[in-house]
Amino acid sequence: MGRGSGVFKVGRPEQPAGDEPEGSGNGPSDPGSNGSKGPKDAGNNGSKGPKDPGTKVTRTGGPGNMKVIAIAATAAAVAVAGGIYALVQQGGSGASLPSLPMSAGPLRVESILPAAGTSQVDGAGPISVTFSDPVAANSPDPTVSPAVAGSWSSVADSLVFTPSTPFPQSTKVTVNVPSGPGGLRATNGALLTQSVTDHFTTGTYSQLGLAEMLAKLGYLPLTWVQAGNGAAKEQMMDSGTAGETEAGMAYAPPAGTFYWNSGYPSNLNALWSPDQPNVILRGAVMAFQAQHNMSTTGNLTSQFWSVLFKAVASGQANQVGYTYAVADQNDPETLTIYHNGQEVMQSPTNTGIPDSPTVNGTFPVYEKFRFQIMSGTNPDGSSYADPVSFVSYFNGGDAVHYFPRGSYGFQQSLGCVELPYGAAEQAYPYLTLGSLVTVTG
Repeated sequence: MGRGSGVFKVGRPEQPAGDEPEGSGNGPSDPGSNGSKGPKDAGNNGSKGPKDPGTKVTRTGGPGNMKVIAIAATAAAVAVAGGIYALVQQGGSGASLPSLPMSAGPLRVESILPAAGTSQVDGAGPISVTFSDPVAANSPDPTVSPAVAGSWSSVADSLVFTPSTPFPQSTKVTVNVPSGPGGLRATNGALLTQSVTDHFTTGTYSQLGLAEMLAKLGYLPLTWVQAGNGAAKEQMMDSGTAGETEAGMAYAPPAGTFYWNSGYPSNLNALWSPDQPNVILRGAVMAFQAQHNMSTTGNLTSQFWSVLFKAVASGQANQVGYTYAVADQNDPETLTIYHNGQEVMQSPTNTGIPDSPTVNGTFPVYEKFRFQIMSGTNPDGSSYADPVSFVSYFNGGDAVHYFPRGSYGFQQSLGCVELPYGAAEQAYPYLTLGSLVTVTG
């Protein structure tokens, strides 16, 4: 069968009235797909690694990731430049009164960290305001906006704000230090005579943090093991309370190692990079979105991060397991499907003819239909509208689906991966939204 016209602005099948994508749900802005659950006999609530970790592939984090904030503060001493002396002459003898300190100068803000205009700031890190003199205990605290949970503490000549909830990513944070009679004052009574306002911008959550969290929940063909050495524990202690939250660890991921789960073909390994965007992570994001009733766009929206943090905190793992499919265009053409590290099926298949080939590459399943009238244009310019079943779109208008042919195993379609009825029915529940399909050969 051929291409329709699909999403991502490339060949999505035209959908006649009455056709509904499977698992329609409410996403952030557009209705999306909830995904279809894997086969009942999958027997695995999440893609879990072997009891003994397999091949060690990537070490993540390390001492370089520690959030160590050194706040230099020196105790200010009020120097008495001179004294006030009164000489009283009585009967030719003089007497002096005790000396009194001179009146102190105004309190000044010496620095604010992060500095004004700084970008890509760790939203879980502290904020430090350093003054020319120690601040009185009954002074009001500076304010931060947007407001997050946390507390101010006094460290020598500085006030330090330690958040217990991180600032959101890509957020402009404002620090205001109030002045005047209702503002900050020093321990010697000096007032801050001029208010100071500082702005900085938080960074984005890291790809590495995303990979670690998705691996924890079983959405990847890898297992992640957090480092258990002293350096990792010290890193967590130095991060502060906000750094120990899911959002804090998305800013600065803890050290650890990824291990490949056994049973998958080696060509999957070449697609993996834990700290860079890649198709394995994109598929995992889409799978997570589908299982949490979000639009399966693969976009890292604020809603996605919020739901992911909650899922990690509660241990809400992948419910349908991990699937990987390979369509081999070498004769005889085959489709092989792996699920949770096991080869679960292999079938002869048909891919695209030279005039309308099936493009090589790896793509996540993004839309599914149990039945559909697939329509489009033949290479000769004529139109077609054919009934197809068990449809899983993965690249524009290319889909894995059933289409009746006299034989299978060579190029016959207009780009789709065609299967016999029984094989298509078997493949359909495995190819859940976000599952990867590699076309090779």
